[in-house]
Amino acid sequence: MMEATDVLDVLAVLAEDGVSVVLDGGWGIDALLGAQHRDHDDLDLVVGVEHLDAAVGSLTGAGFEVREDRRPTSVALADREGRRVDFHVVGPEVDGVRWQPAGGPDGTDRRYPVAATTSGWVGGEVVACVDAQLQVDHHHGFEPRPEDVHDLRLLQKQFGVSLPEGYW
Repeated sequence: MMEATDVLDVLAVLAEDGVSVVLDGGWGIDALLGAQHRDHDDLDLVVGVEHLDAAVGSLTGAGFEVREDRRPTSVALADREGRRVDFHVVGPEVDGVRWQPAGGPDGTDRRYPVAATTSGWVGGEVVACVDAQLQVDHHHGFEPRPEDVHDLRLLQKQFGVSLPEGYW
């Protein structure tokens, strides 16, 4: 389980080593909403490929181990306490967009527009996260899980975003 204090601890370790990341997934949604609305099994972070080795090194130095290395798409780590971090790896910026290779539900590249980075709050701290529309866009094509339906409905209520089929 990843609590708000765990999220802030991970972000602090990465920041100490000069690694910038952007929250995605469940914690990214809760950051947008400004409060934790459900339990989270992991922390999804968007990281540039140019910072990936430093990010992995930072967390392994803090007691995490690589559990799944699916480069160039993602790298998942966990520590002995069961805290899990999943790095979504994006390539260099081209025309205002960074791409996660094979990150989509059908294995296509997943789009991360630079302009879709905004700020939110975790544990009272300001953090970088992807915006509400990109969160919704990244759920297209996936089978909706109950927690995803819950999360996207909260985004719809707060930000007025349109939901994909299966999330109403």
